[in-house]
Amino acid sequence: MKLITLLTDFGLQDGYPGIMKGVIWGIAPDVQIVDLTHLIHPQNILEGALALGRASPYFPPGTIHLAVVDPGVGTRRRPIAAQIGGSFFVGPDNGLCTALLDQAAEKSQPHQVVQLDQPRFWLPEVSNVFHGRDIFAPVAAHLANGVLLTQLGTPVEEVVRLHIPRPQPLDGPGRRGWQGQVIHVDAFGNLSTNFTLQHVPDAHEICLSIAGQVIYGLSHTFGEGQPGDLVAILDSAGQISVCEVNGSAALHLKVASGEPVEMYWQA
Repeated sequence: MKLITLLTDFGLQDGYPGIMKGVIWGIAPDVQIVDLTHLIHPQNILEGALALGRASPYFPPGTIHLAVVDPGVGTRRRPIAAQIGGSFFVGPDNGLCTALLDQAAEKSQPHQVVQLDQPRFWLPEVSNVFHGRDIFAPVAAHLANGVLLTQLGTPVEEVVRLHIPRPQPLDGPGRRGWQGQVIHVDAFGNLSTNFTLQHVPDAHEICLSIAGQVIYGLSHTFGEGQPGDLVAILDSAGQISVCEVNGSAALHLKVASGEPVEMYWQA
């Protein structure tokens, strides 16, 4: 079984993801396609990279991740395909595969990248504004059909990497901790930060400060709070999230991605 995932910022109104599926099935009719999301905020490459990083570990080896968040479509930015660890990536060279590369590096897995410069694997006519249809979808389909990565283009050594914000040490009178930020807001309004359990000290009760509010301690479940309470919880991606029980922390606090967050404890 060959599996292709789709991640875009195209939305659901205009049929663009469906068109890409039609191209794929026209070349590889037996492939299975999974929609990760088409609701990445327009042109938000970092959001797309993080979403791809959250999802990819749960797919089987050999999965082809086709991702198109491409504000540079039609410009000099390169179209690429890559084998990263046990999976493949097809999309623009603009940092969308950053989280995949980081995960592979953490596991000491190799990667190989090619610039897509073999038009015989594209559609016959290529638009300057829809490479998802004309280049990336057919390339992903040919990969699924068994075409080798090295047949699709010329090897390249370096690709664009995004800066994914990392927590910075926070030292103040009587307390220690980290300065971080919100890196994702989900559909429920939960605020995923760039803190993980590795930033939490074993022997101290933490406090989170965001938008003038302070949350004391980590909750294990949403049910530990009352409706309307703000809680900090370890989310399904392993990040510490700020949530409102039965509500939206994003609306409650009037914040979005990039909002500063402090996590601290008594020194």
